[in-house]
Amino acid sequence: MKSILKSYRFTLILLGSIILGGIIGLIFGPKAQVIQPLGDLFLNLLFMMIVPLVFFSISSAIGNMSGMKRLGKIIGSIFIVFMLTALVAAILAIAGTSIINPLKDTDIPAIEKLMIESGEISEPSEEITFLGQLVQTFTVTDFSLILSKGNMLQLIVFSVLFGVATALAGEKGKPIASLLSSGSAVFMKMVGIIMYYAPIGLGAYFASIIGQLGPQLLEGYARTFVLYLILTIIYYFGFFTLYAFISGGKTAVKIFWKNAITPSVSAIATCSSAACIPINLAAVRKMGVPNDIAETIVPLGANTHKDGSVIGGVIKIVFLFALFGKDMTNISSIISILAVSFLVGAVMGAIPGGGMIGEMLILSIYGFPPEVLPIIAVISTIIDAPATLLNSTGNTACAMLVARLVEGKNWIKKAITKNELEVS
Repeated sequence: MKSILKSYRFTLILLGSIILGGIIGLIFGPKAQVIQPLGDLFLNLLFMMIVPLVFFSISSAIGNMSGMKRLGKIIGSIFIVFMLTALVAAILAIAGTSIINPLKDTDIPAIEKLMIESGEISEPSEEITFLGQLVQTFTVTDFSLILSKGNMLQLIVFSVLFGVATALAGEKGKPIASLLSSGSAVFMKMVGIIMYYAPIGLGAYFASIIGQLGPQLLEGYARTFVLYLILTIIYYFGFFTLYAFISGGKTAVKIFWKNAITPSVSAIATCSSAACIPINLAAVRKMGVPNDIAETIVPLGANTHKDGSVIGGVIKIVFLFALFGKDMTNISSIISILAVSFLVGAVMGAIPGGGMIGEMLILSIYGFPPEVLPIIAVISTIIDAPATLLNSTGNTACAMLVARLVEGKNWIKKAITKNELEVS
């Protein structure tokens, strides 16, 4: 019990501060804006970190891949599995939000009016062609523009290219790869330091938001939590079973569920994908996954594959779309939600509180005002435990799928035979 409380201490403190902020907002109304500068300080500290953190974390992850065994086939298989499972998670989330709207019966026009009056909704910009929008989405005209949080997707493209070039440089690129790893560790530590201030910053900002927008958002959060729990149950029991079956039939399903309980309990208890890496490694080895595949997919998945965060990303985007009156029914909007939710799942940190990076990415890509960051930060806090369950345990199911692609359709039989020989 003490270990569980220790693992959830930060989340509980954060929840407590948000609840306290909501109570202050309900009691004092618009007067609660007086403490908003405390929230502004927290947001500005995070915004200072976002550009170097995203660059170092993405470039480091890619630039240090050159030493992996059977790199080409394993990484290719991992990429396919991660992409497809993230796509399935995103589609499930979109289907869920179409059935259960988080902001149903909320007075959206009244909220929009308050936001317009506060200057948080700007006039629509001049429309440009699709190809022009594509160019602006992925590139900038000058390197200096990369150093802006407003060009996050462009920064990600640059970081990926830089990481690939570092890996391809071989021996000459190793000093840069080492520098990137050190930079990533340092900036993650800086974010960890800033997160100590999160309870005060988010609590103050949430008080201001509730004071301005009223208690209607609170009902939306409750509905969001229920929706996420339903999607978690469907994905955990339904799709994890499906992934195991695809990897090796009924035998693989039995092996998966025989060994998945410990990683699942550990994920809920620690609320950290990174902390579960050793436990997941042991579990996938017991499932018969070869060591080189296990040692590649589990650490990589802890940082770049988070189906729970993808589902959360969709819900956050839909939440903001509803709040700002944006159209979610056309094909382009659905495709953009799928793409952005996948990116959110990829850039989320593997530590508690790391989700703030993905949330800032959502604001940057869609042009939402940074002042609404606390609105979706609350969603991250309330779904933290079930999201970690899907993020962490999902990597064990994906490890079986990758083993199927790399080792062939009889991989599970070979693994069982090998285990029997070792026992005898």
